[in-house]
Amino acid sequence: MADIAAAPLTPASPPHGALARAERFVWRTARVLEQRLFAHHFREGAAAPVETALEAYRNDDGGYGHALEPGLRGPASLPEHTARALRVLDAVGRCDARRAEDVCRYLTSVSTAEGALPAVRPVGNGRGTAGVPDAPGSLSATGPVVGLLHRNGVWHAWLFRATHFCWQAVESLERPRPYEVEAAVLFLDNAPDRARAEAAARRLGRLVRGEGPAVFDPDGLDTDPPACALDAGTRHPAAAGPGAPRLPHDYAPTPDSLARAWFTDAEMARSLDVLAAGMREDGGWPVRHPAHTPERTPLALLEARPMATIDALRTLAAYGRPIT
Repeated sequence: MADIAAAPLTPASPPHGALARAERFVWRTARVLEQRLFAHHFREGAAAPVETALEAYRNDDGGYGHALEPGLRGPASLPEHTARALRVLDAVGRCDARRAEDVCRYLTSVSTAEGALPAVRPVGNGRGTAGVPDAPGSLSATGPVVGLLHRNGVWHAWLFRATHFCWQAVESLERPRPYEVEAAVLFLDNAPDRARAEAAARRLGRLVRGEGPAVFDPDGLDTDPPACALDAGTRHPAAAGPGAPRLPHDYAPTPDSLARAWFTDAEMARSLDVLAAGMREDGGWPVRHPAHTPERTPLALLEARPMATIDALRTLAAYGRPIT
């Protein structure tokens, strides 16, 4: 049988360019879902095969499990798996009200009375390492989901409560942790009340600029390898613990994000330079390791690297950086 990793690239792809190297990495290491996503984003692949691959992770309760988010093993539906599923559906333009109805039913069943989604903590059981909700609800779990649903024009009874929770959580942040800022931005970028979102983003930006390297690390713009990088099996010192710094592109992965205004053009350009330089010899990008997620096994890291690679390429492309 021919090696699928050796399939010919399109004529526009230099064989030793970044996109060609990333494609070979994805074909050699990725799950079917990420292979289909790569094809959709960079090889004019259709959306339907992505949806088909995603369906394998869906459960009867409307949520998603089965290690869709690689750091959480086991079959059970969890908020983080479901958030990842919504990201995939959004990325291929299939996150409509019909598809979101079952998801919102699941989210209603696991949310707090205020509509907040709980973070998860890892547990060991006979079916592998999984995770269970860990109350109370958190902005980090709720903000990205609510933002994606609003971006796709979804409305549901649960979403009203969850939106109110996110507003209260974002507007009460005083010493935010990096992953809380990222979740807040994902919510604010898509919140229906744009004037309120812009005001909240300006306040949050001032906090980010003033809270130190755990939230924004200007010195990290001159690091090589990139700050917070995590290769499979090798932890970069800056990636450990709650003090892991973030760079501008982490908060503003696209130029239309409200977080883009927090950084100068020079800071963003250098941040993108650091991101581009993060490609490893095998053609993939390393995995970021947020402090609030469970420790990832070598298998989970390997499964997550194609996701990180696709995200890195999409960010570079969004800012007009050549990726061929």
